[in-house]
Amino acid sequence: MFITKKFLDRRTVLKGAGATIALPLLDAMIPASTALADTAAKPLPKLGFIYFPHGAVMAEWSPKATGTQFEIPKILEPAAQHRSHMTIVSGLRNRGGESNTPHAIIAGTWLGCVAPAVSHDPRAGTTLDQMAARVISNDTAFPSLELSTEGGTVCDPAYGCSYGNTISFRSPTQPLPMEYNPRKVFYRLFGQGDTADERTAIVRETGSILDSIAGDARTLAKRLGGPDQVMVADYLDSVREIERRVQKMQSQGLGGVQLPDAPVGIPADFEEHLKLLFEMITLAYQANLTRVATFMMAREVSMRTYNNLGISDAFHPLSHHQNNPEKMAKLVKVQTFHTKVFTTFLDRLAKTPDGDGSLLDHSLILFGSNMSNSDIHNNNPLPAAVFGKAYGRIKGGQHIQMPADTPLANLHLTLLDRAGVPVERFADSTGLIKEL
Repeated sequence: MFITKKFLDRRTVLKGAGATIALPLLDAMIPASTALADTAAKPLPKLGFIYFPHGAVMAEWSPKATGTQFEIPKILEPAAQHRSHMTIVSGLRNRGGESNTPHAIIAGTWLGCVAPAVSHDPRAGTTLDQMAARVISNDTAFPSLELSTEGGTVCDPAYGCSYGNTISFRSPTQPLPMEYNPRKVFYRLFGQGDTADERTAIVRETGSILDSIAGDARTLAKRLGGPDQVMVADYLDSVREIERRVQKMQSQGLGGVQLPDAPVGIPADFEEHLKLLFEMITLAYQANLTRVATFMMAREVSMRTYNNLGISDAFHPLSHHQNNPEKMAKLVKVQTFHTKVFTTFLDRLAKTPDGDGSLLDHSLILFGSNMSNSDIHNNNPLPAAVFGKAYGRIKGGQHIQMPADTPLANLHLTLLDRAGVPVERFADSTGLIKEL
């Protein structure tokens, strides 16, 4: 450990012309072993809520055995290497998301579990992520980060358009917009300026954010021990790679086809789009820019096709499989693909040092959907898997089968409890899931 009376402040940043880069947790930020003990007394986990639409083919999601000796089902197979950090929770139901017009409210009620009022103005519940952000992330540059891969609107004559385009509500009447342009996310995290236009102008002038802070980085390196120098170099290399990929997307456009109403910076490759946004969440965690992130991998009623998997059917029509074996097999293939890309995020968290462990050791990531059988739009039982151990507060490596109709809110209440957020009740919760 690098111990000195002149330790670095946890909020130390690298500055350049119009750019500021936050740093990961370094040994030099811990003045002595006693300070380390004080810091570790109440560690704050990183929370992530990763949503996929149109439910899951539950026969390929739910393990047959419970406890620790379960066989990982097909849809979750890509994440098998993280078995010790995986907790599958079955038997959950979200009554707050049930409706005669489900797609209009299904995403927006996943983290809130409160049935919205019939109104074009939002009236539902404050979501889990925002409750957590107020407590564990209020001292970061971004209390929370909300991302998605698709814009557009999902509207309904009864409920309006508030619940189909976000999974995050700051209050029962305040939905939070989700950013889907990786370029804007990058400059929001690492750029400087009051508006997107100002940040764009700064980048054009400097050419590269990292080039502009190079001098400050060299000065800092002289103050750091060897391990810290390696960690900072690796971190800046990761930022550099993301910057390169974002710039490449900007120069290439949408596969060479320029559409007038397409936002600049959206890649033609959906997998690349997902990976870029997952990478930015990792960097935001690593630099302590935020401790709470939500990500909607695709939106409800998505008409995206998965030609990369040899599937030309649009996602939403495919989800209405009518128990056709061929369609269900394609749907499982799409759902497994989502897990595969999500696993690249878990891989990065597992490989990223964070104090006395990895980011995955210190994170709590919910991966799931607010729909079960997409063909009949039901919400019972829901697919839900928790990854990470939240500094040892989650056991991991098990399948928990809850009694039928257990409120999804019980899981949310438990996640808040394990994150250190004191809440006595959440929506229609009836108690904690003690097995978690």
